[in-house]
Amino acid sequence: MKFSWTYQSSEKQQVKTFLGTKGISRSLLAKVKFQGGKITVNNQIENVLYHLQKSDVVEITIPDEKGHDTTIPIDIPIDIVYEDANFLVVNKPFGVASIPSKVHPAGTMANRVKGYYVKQGYKNQVIHIVTRLDRDTTGLMLFAKHGYAHALLDKELRKKQLHKKYIALLTGKLKENQHGIIEAPIARPKDSIIKRIVHPDGKMALTEYWVREEFEEATLVDIQLHTGRTHQIRVHFTHIGNPLMGDDLYGGEWNQWVKRQALHCRELDFIDPFTQEKIVLEADYPVDIAEWLERQRAIENHR
Repeated sequence: MKFSWTYQSSEKQQVKTFLGTKGISRSLLAKVKFQGGKITVNNQIENVLYHLQKSDVVEITIPDEKGHDTTIPIDIPIDIVYEDANFLVVNKPFGVASIPSKVHPAGTMANRVKGYYVKQGYKNQVIHIVTRLDRDTTGLMLFAKHGYAHALLDKELRKKQLHKKYIALLTGKLKENQHGIIEAPIARPKDSIIKRIVHPDGKMALTEYWVREEFEEATLVDIQLHTGRTHQIRVHFTHIGNPLMGDDLYGGEWNQWVKRQALHCRELDFIDPFTQEKIVLEADYPVDIAEWLERQRAIENHR
C-alpha cells in the first residue's frame, strides 16, 4: 500500500515527525524499515531523519500484512454492507462470536472475514476489528483492512467521532420519559466472569435512549452509547426494570420469535480518515425482531 502527502509548511521538519501527524506510529515505521517498505521524498528514498521543505512530496510504502495462522479462514458468506480499499462493514447474524476464543475457536466473524479476504486474494489478511458485538447481538461490525486504517479509526473512537446506534426490544413499558439517559457505573461481580452489574465501585457508563414504539409486552427503543462498557445496554435496562427481550442472562424471557437478547446495531457512521468523507450506514432489522414487530403491529391494529 502506498500513501502520499505534500508537505505544506515553510519550516523544516523531520520525516518521522511529519508522518506522526498523519497517524503513522513508531511501530508502523519499524515495519516499513524492517519488513520491506520504504519512504521516498520527491521519488528519492530517504530515512525518517530527513528534513522536509515546503512542497516536498512524501510517499510511504507499507508492507503487506500476511495474516496470522491462528485465525483460520472459513468460507462462509458474509453480508457486506460497505467496502472500499481500507474498510469493510458487515451485518453480523446472531449466534456468531466476533473473535475466536477457547469457547468459540472457529466460525467467528473474524474467521469468516479472513475467508473472504483469502477468496478475494487480498494481500493484507490480518483481521482488524474496529467495533465488535456480543455473540447474540446482530448488526453492523466495522473492520479495518490494514493496520494503518485501524490506527486512524482508533483515534476517531477516542475522540468519539465514530458513532453506533442500536435498536432493542425491552420487556414491559418504560416508567421514564420517551427520551432518557441512564447514568450508572458498571462492574463485574465477584462470582461471575461473564455477567456485569450496576455497582458504585464500577466504571461510569452513560446510555441514551428514545422510545420508538410501545406495545403491551415490550417497548422498541433507539439507543446511543456514550461509553463502551461490557454488556452496557443489557445491564442498564435491567437496572431500570426493563431487561432486553430474550436476554436470559439478565432476566429477559424468550418467546417463539426472539430467543436471544433483542439487540441490533442498526446505524454506524464515521469519518473516512483518507477522504474526510462522512460514511453513514444502516442495517435492516434482523428477521426475528422484524417478525415479532410485524405480529405485534397486527395485533395493535385489530384492537
